[in-house]
Formats: sequence, structure tokens, C-alpha cells
Amino acid sequence: MIRKVRPVKVGNCVLDGSHIYVQSMLNVNWRDVEGNVRQAVELEKAGCEIIRTAVPNLESVKLIYELKKAVKIPVVADIHFDYKIALECAEAGVDKIRINPGNIGDMDRVKAVADKCRSKGIPIRIGVNSGSLEKEILAKYGSPTPEALVESALGHVALLERFDFNDIVISIKSSDVRKMISAYRLVAEKCDYPLHLGVTEAGTERMGLIKSSMGIGSLLCDGIGETIRVSLTADPVREIYAGIDILKSIGKREGVKIVSCPTCGRTGIDLIGTAEKVENALRNCKKNITVAVMGCIVNGPGEAREADIGVAGGEGCAVIFRKDGSTEKISEEEITERLLKEIERL
Repeated sequence: MIRKVRPVKVGNCVLDGSHIYVQSMLNVNWRDVEGNVRQAVELEKAGCEIIRTAVPNLESVKLIYELKKAVKIPVVADIHFDYKIALECAEAGVDKIRINPGNIGDMDRVKAVADKCRSKGIPIRIGVNSGSLEKEILAKYGSPTPEALVESALGHVALLERFDFNDIVISIKSSDVRKMISAYRLVAEKCDYPLHLGVTEAGTERMGLIKSSMGIGSLLCDGIGETIRVSLTADPVREIYAGIDILKSIGKREGVKIVSCPTCGRTGIDLIGTAEKVENALRNCKKNITVAVMGCIVNGPGEAREADIGVAGGEGCAVIFRKDGSTEKISEEEITERLLKEIERL
């Protein structure tokens, strides 16, 4: 599927489908400005490309000023109900506002936010999820079905369009993966606005990564989605790593790809520990290469022949193998160090 997308600019990022942006959200209490800034800097270093923060009241708008000074990536304000907070965040120089127009009061308030964001060149993300549907829509559909989620989102869109505002990004999230996939596919057919993908309330790092990979990955493979967030009950930095890895796995992001076997009775080295060391050491490596860490000669150069560089274990030793067909025997203790040195030469 090739989906034509209306480009929307968020700071220095353009959501048009040519690049999938990875997001996360700060989870430090808004009162701790220093802690929020520190976490934002950590996220930027980890590869976060768009960062969001909760702005629950007018006092917390001060966060926007400090975050804008601390990081170069776009800052998004997550706002609910109070349109005055949106107006103040726009004045503070925020790069995008997440607010649902139908939840902020009468049309004068919606118009005020639309006019302010238009004058400042600030897009608005409409975020709908299965736990926040309007009562009348729930009554109509009986439950938060994909059709109900899409109707709610497009209803909010219509409120902004009424005031000639079209710099809109849409997210339609559910904790139910199949429902989330269906809702995004449906809205992708009905509009050309950029879509922010995510499985909401996905769970702990283990389960959240599984659900997000299924939901986000399926849609990206269909050509749907311009920006993603892997929502985890974990350190937000883990969300960034997960998002980047999802993109790498489907060829949407360059960088090191690790190939390693699941181990068996033939494995004669500490393959699990070695693979983890190699993966962590290469976390920030930008080279677009495939590195294999295999447990034995059966799963070595044979099954990993497409790797640029790799290692296959033996009984207390290992063999470095290269794409040109050359090999070299090394001790188990040398594996990680030698593999990293070989990668430096590539």
C-alpha cells in the first residue's frame, strides 16, 4: 500500500512518510523541572526524535521553556481539557500540541487554539483511544470498536477543519492489538493526515514490546504510519531502543542488525552472554551492517552467510568469519573484543 500523506512539519521534522520518527514521553513529575530536562537529554542521546511531556496546568508550562533550551528535537505538549494551557504552550514555543478539540469547550475555544497554532506554525495531534470515547459514540457502537475510534477521531478533525486548520496528526490507540490495527487501517483509507502509531497501555517491557511489534510493525509493513511510540511501563529510553529496533527489523532504519541463534546442545561457549555484550556495545553504532553471533559451526557461516562479520563458537573457542569467506580461530575470551575491532575496520 502506498498512502499519499499530507506533509505536516513538527519542528525540524516533516511527517510525510519518507522517514518514520521515533517518539517517547517524559515520565518525571512536572514539578521536577531539572529531572525532566535530564531525562529529555538522555532520550535525545538514545535516538529519540520527537519528545512529549504532560502539561497538566498553567504552572507546568514552564517545562516547555526549559525543554526547548535543553534539546534540539521537537517538543510536544500533552494537554487535556483546558484550552488556555494550549495557548500558553504555543507562546512558549512548543513544536506540537496534543489536544482533542471536542474536549476543550465551545467553538470559541476551539477557534482560539486553531488560530493561535496557525499563526505560530504549530500542528495539533488528535489522540483518541478506546478508554476516552464520547458517550454518544459508545452508545452508537456498543463498545470501542475500530469504527467508533475512527468516527471519534474524524469528529475532532472536523472541528479544526471548520476553522481552516489542517496541520493535523492523528493517533487512534487501543490496548487491543487487532483493534488498533483495524482502526489505523480504516482511518488511513478515510484521510491523508499523518498517523502516529502506538499500542496504548501495552504493558511491561516484555509484553509491551511484543504487542507494539505486532501492532506497529504490521501497519508499517502496510505503508501506514509516519511516527511511532512504543509505550512501555519502563524507562522511556527503552521505548526508543525498542522503536528503533522495530524499524531496523523491517528495513525502515539503517544501523547494526544482530543475528544470533537460539542455542542448543552443540553450543560450547557462553553465547547468550556474548550476544548481549555485542548488542549493547553496538547499540549506538550507525554502520548499516549485519553482525552474526552463532553458537556452533552448524549455525555459523552457513545460516549467517549474509552477515558482514560474524563469530561461530566451538568448544571453548570460536571462529571469526567474514563476508569475503576468510576465517580465523580465536579463544572464547577474545570474542567480544575481536568482533568489535573487526567491525571498526568495516
